[in-house]
Amino acid sequence: MNPQPLPTLASSAGGPSRPEAPGRPVRNGGDLVVETLEALGAKTVFGIPGQHALGLFDAMGRGKLHFVSSRVENNSAFAADGYSRATGEVGVLFLSTGPGALTSLAGLQEAYATGVPMVVVASQIPLEGLGARRKGMLHQLDDQKASAANVTKSQRLIQHASGIPSAIQDAWTEAISSPQGPVWIEIPQNVLLDPIMVPPVEDALAEAADNPPRVELIREAVKWLSTAKRPAIIAGGGTRRGRAEKSLLSIAEKLRAPVICTPGGNGAFPWTHELSLQSWIEDRHMTDVLEDADVLIVIGSSLGEVTSNYFTFEPRGRIIQIDAEPRVLESNRPGLGIRADAGQALAALDSALDEALAATAAARDWDGITPEELVKESLAKVKARLEEQDLGKELKFMADIREAVPADMQTFWDMTISAYWGWSCWDSREGQFHSAQGAGGLGYGFPAAIGGAVGLETVGKPSRVLAVSGDGSSMYSISELATAKQHNVPVTWLIVDDGGYGILREYMVGAFGKATATELARPDFVKLAEAFGVPARRVAPEDVGDALKEGFAADGPNVVVVETLLKMFGPTHLGD
Repeated sequence: MNPQPLPTLASSAGGPSRPEAPGRPVRNGGDLVVETLEALGAKTVFGIPGQHALGLFDAMGRGKLHFVSSRVENNSAFAADGYSRATGEVGVLFLSTGPGALTSLAGLQEAYATGVPMVVVASQIPLEGLGARRKGMLHQLDDQKASAANVTKSQRLIQHASGIPSAIQDAWTEAISSPQGPVWIEIPQNVLLDPIMVPPVEDALAEAADNPPRVELIREAVKWLSTAKRPAIIAGGGTRRGRAEKSLLSIAEKLRAPVICTPGGNGAFPWTHELSLQSWIEDRHMTDVLEDADVLIVIGSSLGEVTSNYFTFEPRGRIIQIDAEPRVLESNRPGLGIRADAGQALAALDSALDEALAATAAARDWDGITPEELVKESLAKVKARLEEQDLGKELKFMADIREAVPADMQTFWDMTISAYWGWSCWDSREGQFHSAQGAGGLGYGFPAAIGGAVGLETVGKPSRVLAVSGDGSSMYSISELATAKQHNVPVTWLIVDDGGYGILREYMVGAFGKATATELARPDFVKLAEAFGVPARRVAPEDVGDALKEGFAADGPNVVVVETLLKMFGPTHLGD
């Protein structure tokens, strides 16, 4: 592409020109973006420079933001997502106009589906080109922000520099208000480049909007729970986003209610607790338990495809559903819908239960056994089912990874067979489990891990992380080896190479007796990583634990490749 010349330094809106003073920095609209983000607490930005966005990058050179340049925009979005998940802070993404902005959308879909707070600043063509006219400007779209409407909470076009600080402050507030998610802002090229009269931004305040539960709904939920004999809890991703883990534990223990976590909720409840059904949400034994509950509390989950064991779940009791997103409530099952932030809702419910259970509480009776016995028996049934399926290699492989990963290390998983096992069997301990189950696109694991590691280092925490991908999904983000090397990011990338799209191969063989278009020609991942200057090694499946431990002890990025064919445990939604 032959870049067009930059516009003149005179204001295209008829305002003052830049003074002719070589070497003297002149503040522009980009400075207002950078200054506002810094005032809001941003420390790191992800993205890729672009012609229309040069005003942003010019200003960033005068500021304190740390910029991490990815190689593909959707990977920049995944990295900003991983940064936010790992740190609990807002991820910030800078995009160029047109193709750059559009390439980010797959990454933003994951953030939007999972409720990850992000502020996205995209450039635009100059103001004079906006609207229905086709002026033939580079990267021109009829309505760029409309393209982001499906994958962001809201979209704003800023047409004058004085509106930048307030718009970014509002976007930040919206991003952190539950339901959290990415917010899109776009600024035309000349608004970013033109000199400004607006003074430097000194402070900016963004506080999450309050999202408490309605009092009468909590009161009704308490009535149901105080007379329940078989209460149970499904903890979805909203439990973690709402930082509701402490209240969840308290409620579960007061009710003696078994708790199961969805893939997004993994880690919301202690894995080895006597009431923990862990995360075996796709097993029929667990579906049976949840169906038998007379009151089921569902927190931060739509009871969607995976959580409902592929829509085979047929509850016989009443459902209390808590979610910050009103569109989720009763989307799959009727129930008492409580629209609220999970943290606020569970804190209110926990407090209200104290008085109610002190006055009256039904005895727990799961067909003659205690809840604790039910949990123990149900986990034993799941274990027995797995042992009947010749899955020793897979169980050992996952156990070896878990043993190698330090208890407090955060892990990032792509859409691959290892991750699908992880959804059910991974004990995140003191670390956090992150996967792309929200939207389910390929390529999430490695760039999200890069963002997570950068974020953890930024906030002064141990920053080594693990990324897990298959050979197919790794090719979506293989170029980010350059990013990891350039910034010396402490990420260990495990690539499980089975020669193709393994889960699709398995699905097709099961359904049609043969697989079509699932086999892949792929590179020598070790040599490819080394070509980027990243240490790599290939090991046998039984040596994965030792190889990971060595990778964790090293400096900067490294890659571990395991060539093996893993199987999934048998689906139970299809019947025995």
